[in-house]
Amino acid sequence: MTQTNKTRTTDTRQQILTTAQQIILGKGFSAVGLNEILKAANVPKGSFYHYFESKEQFGNALLEHYFAQYITTVDKQLKTDKRPAVERLLAYFEQWKANQCDDTSMDRCLVVKLSGEVTDLSEAMRLTLKQGTQQVIERLSVCVQEAIDKREINANYDAKTVTQEIYYLWVGATLMTKVNHTPAALEIAMKATQNRLGLIDNNE
Repeated sequence: MTQTNKTRTTDTRQQILTTAQQIILGKGFSAVGLNEILKAANVPKGSFYHYFESKEQFGNALLEHYFAQYITTVDKQLKTDKRPAVERLLAYFEQWKANQCDDTSMDRCLVVKLSGEVTDLSEAMRLTLKQGTQQVIERLSVCVQEAIDKREINANYDAKTVTQEIYYLWVGATLMTKVNHTPAALEIAMKATQNRLGLIDNNE
């Protein structure tokens, strides 16, 4: 295969994944047919199996694509930002809240959208979701540990445990935001996060 053909193949595959992500965020994985995705991506209907062996393999590739993009964003937010670690951490969750509040009826997080749906359908997709969320938690945990080391938050905290608690809280709050069509759960999650990090004086 020539370099030009390789580039064209990669670009087409990327176009399918990018287009599919937006459609699946709205409708879910099982409810979306391949023809709908390919039509929206402007790719010939017969071309799908040139890029993906099956819909399951495509779904797994979609999750890998999503996490690759997301981890890049997380690294930019948590590693290259020069603000104190606790400020970077809170800014990350403020951005999470802002993204979800743009339209509370529409999912903005593929993890929340697909976790309940595909974990019983595909072991490969379940493992990709697990590995992807673990990568996110690990990066957040490094930021929490930095905040502990620099005495920005309580030094007695176990960074990994605190990070898991907070991350799971936000995933649940995101789900409830969709259920209720209001951002109230995310606002509660933010206050709970600040409280868990010792940033709120409960005696006030």
